[in-house]
Amino acid sequence: MNPTYAFAIDLPQPLPAAIDTLRAALMAEHMGIVSEVDVQATLKAKMGLDTHPQKLLGICSPKIAHALMSAEPDIVALLPCGGGAAEVTPGHTRIVLQDPRVIASLSIHPEVKAACELAHATLNRVVARLRQIASADAPV
Repeated sequence: MNPTYAFAIDLPQPLPAAIDTLRAALMAEHMGIVSEVDVQATLKAKMGLDTHPQKLLGICSPKIAHALMSAEPDIVALLPCGGGAAEVTPGHTRIVLQDPRVIASLSIHPEVKAACELAHATLNRVVARLRQIASADAPV
């Protein structure tokens, strides 16, 4: 099930491989992962909690980020777009990517809405690539 605010895809890969797969799909669209937070390590170090492998990801396109910041400089508070990857069961990772339309809904500027629509279409193509990979990697 997809949340209304994000694209979601399950990959039959452990977390490191799934992030590499995501990185390649993003690069094909001139996007990238600009930040990573190891949630599992942070929760262990700060709270003593043992959790499944998971990372928070900052996803960005320089072209789209520039268009957004040119239209509305304070939009930097919402960038980079959020993402995450969690290996909830061994060898299976769920990736979620913030739908840029969430940002568009918070702005009155048509240029922001246009840039977010471009980003939405781009992430649709990323998710389509990931679905192809998931289908190819799925056990028969």
